[in-house]
Amino acid sequence: METTEPSLDPSSNPNDVASGVSSPDTDVTLSASATPSDNNLQNSPENHSPPPKTTPEAPVSDSQEDTSSDPIQEDNLDEPPQNPNPSEPGRTEPGPPPKKRRRRKKFFTELNGNPSLARNRRSDIAKDVDVEALIAISVGFPVDSLTEEEIEANVVSTIGGVEQANYIVVRNHILARWRSNVSVWLTRDHALESIRSEHKGLVDSAYRFLLNHGYINFGLAPAIKEAKLRSFDGIDKSNVVIVGAGLAGLVAARQLVFMGFKVVVLEGRARPGGRVRTKRMQSEGVEAAADLGGSVLTGINGNPLGVLARQLGLPLHKVRDICPLYLPDGEAVNPETDSKVEVSFNKLLDRVCKLRHDMIEEVKSVDVPLGTALEAFRRVYNVAENPQECMLLNWHLANLEYANASLMSNLSMAYWDQDDPYEMGGDHCFIPGGNETFVRTLCEDLPIFFERTVESIRYGTDGVLVYAGGQEFRGDMVLCTVPLGVLKKGTIEFFPDLPLRKKEAIQRLGFGLLNKVAMLFPYNFWGGDIDTFGHLTEDPSMRGEFFLFYSYSSVSGGPLLVALVAGDAAIKFEMMSPVESVRRVLDILRGIFHPKGIAVPDPVQAVCTRWGKDQFSYGSYSYVAVGSSGDDYDILAESVGDGRVFFAGEATNKQYPATMHGAFLSGMREAANILRMAKRRSLIPADKLNNVRDESDDLNKLFESPDLTFGSFSVLFDPRSNDLNSNSLLRVKFGGERLNSVCICLFGLISRNQVIKLSEVDGDGNRMRMLNHDFGVRLVGRKGLSGAGESLISHVRLDRSNLNGESKDGAGIDKGEHRLIGGSF
Repeated sequence: METTEPSLDPSSNPNDVASGVSSPDTDVTLSASATPSDNNLQNSPENHSPPPKTTPEAPVSDSQEDTSSDPIQEDNLDEPPQNPNPSEPGRTEPGPPPKKRRRRKKFFTELNGNPSLARNRRSDIAKDVDVEALIAISVGFPVDSLTEEEIEANVVSTIGGVEQANYIVVRNHILARWRSNVSVWLTRDHALESIRSEHKGLVDSAYRFLLNHGYINFGLAPAIKEAKLRSFDGIDKSNVVIVGAGLAGLVAARQLVFMGFKVVVLEGRARPGGRVRTKRMQSEGVEAAADLGGSVLTGINGNPLGVLARQLGLPLHKVRDICPLYLPDGEAVNPETDSKVEVSFNKLLDRVCKLRHDMIEEVKSVDVPLGTALEAFRRVYNVAENPQECMLLNWHLANLEYANASLMSNLSMAYWDQDDPYEMGGDHCFIPGGNETFVRTLCEDLPIFFERTVESIRYGTDGVLVYAGGQEFRGDMVLCTVPLGVLKKGTIEFFPDLPLRKKEAIQRLGFGLLNKVAMLFPYNFWGGDIDTFGHLTEDPSMRGEFFLFYSYSSVSGGPLLVALVAGDAAIKFEMMSPVESVRRVLDILRGIFHPKGIAVPDPVQAVCTRWGKDQFSYGSYSYVAVGSSGDDYDILAESVGDGRVFFAGEATNKQYPATMHGAFLSGMREAANILRMAKRRSLIPADKLNNVRDESDDLNKLFESPDLTFGSFSVLFDPRSNDLNSNSLLRVKFGGERLNSVCICLFGLISRNQVIKLSEVDGDGNRMRMLNHDFGVRLVGRKGLSGAGESLISHVRLDRSNLNGESKDGAGIDKGEHRLIGGSF
């Protein structure tokens, strides 16, 4: 969940599944002769990002009443240039004053965690006008204390006192210095330039912490990417298998490669991005980019995605607060009635907040559905008694269900907004062209295996085995970034089984649903002065059906409208045909615009998401269900198997759940945790590991002089026979020159005759097809070779030793360099 502000934000959250079909996307084109077909997107957002804007001090304040969207001072350093659109938010617009729809998702901040946390942040900021402190706060650092990560990293010798205070000043300075120019690599020497020499030790500590945990020198600027392709210490550490190529997995992979790890990413879909999915729509001379999953940057202050946008030179479009509402008959809602119900709705939340406070004070661990409490107070105070007021109240409830991706009856009254104190400040923004830009650039130079659905993860003292798509991938550690919905389904088998503590947290936390209908029209008939408008319905059970529309004309490149489906309606929506869904949306639009004399054309293309049916997500994003709490996010983030299996993703981020930046930050967090665990293991006497490395180097030496090489294929012939049917050891190297640090090698036994046939084929792709389909050979990892393979290696080694007059031990087995992957294609 992210911030809780304005009430609209289509993109940030849902998935992009268009039908129940397994094919990725099925466009729905409406015309006289065409009918829509299911669109199956496979990514849900990791965000349910809100709409319009967030308060300037959101990251440091618990106030939900701020209506200003001016960013705090650090915005000047952190935020990419705004989209220079003269019709930007809030400029002079005709008609009634702008209506700010605030998503009341986060409201009861004073009851969660430290009751005075947000208030303290605000008072501290008032006292300390230092820009560096403000920037550090916007990134999530406390004002005058260390984070748990810093304590674990032993950044100071003593907690509290002068050393800690000086460290915080130094840390804030380094962080602010890099944020002032995120397109360059900040070196330790540069960090030292403006800090007194007596604090050199603190600079080393702070710089190392910020670098390892991804707070500085991250992103996609050319200078940053170039540096990240090189290990920062040149030391080869371990092999890590990453499950999932969403934001968390991609960010972690890039950081781990930089740290010196060998990485392979397994992705079940045929594309990267996970629940971030941009659909290119085009027809009849118009085109647009529709974010069917995560789409909104919910608060730009301190947001790492804002840093990426700045590095890539992407303009940001602020989502404007103006949100007119329309009755079922198409009439505009009376402004006075609208304001009256909104005030009453906020008062209901205030009263529930007071009730929650009293309940928690009197009886610990008592929880009830948020919807039950709100309905009780509604009846007591006679709120929304006439039909129009009732519809308006239901619209606000639908907006709340959208923010949480779940029904009011599922939300925990006690902890549904537990992440409020940490929300990012600043405006809510869209990235022109869609968030696919981030995904595409994050994927560059990473070894990603697509269409590899992981079936099981086995872990033990020797490492991990990940089985996916008929292959076996070996590593020292594995990072699992699959959505909470997949963990709930149990489609991935863990052996040994996950600890009961983690399994119970997986069941307690909620994973909800938000769907979208994206429609590309031949022209913009709704006007360009607004980004959102809403629609009321008479049926309370369907209050979330197309209750909110997002206009993407200013950012998508074409006349694009997206209708949101939340709450119970989002579940029923997946049972409806795409043709019927689009027809119902058009009925609503024509009911609103035809009375104004505005014709609503058929869309030239439409896409319906089906995130709940997507086998790679089974929903959109997480929420705190009744009986759950923020602690369950922390439990999901815990590693298991003595540091063999790690977890990342929005549902593992207590501070920023259900957001794209929450997934991003969780990937950075786990990269740092994996590094810490690798260093801890390196301190343990490891004669066995040394032997493994020696054996690995020995096999590498054999392939330095192969008997035959073509493309990425190398071959060692059996020195005992020239028979065309004799065995040969084939090695296929994956990676390329730019991936030397993460290259992967697979092996196979084939006959000398087959080697000759392979060598006569052009192109590695054609060779792989011949190997798999014609020869029926399954490549395996180093440990997967049969006894015949080990025997062949021994004879090649012996033959080479005799030729060189050397004596070697015979049966060395390479278990080092190629442990990363084993098994078959």
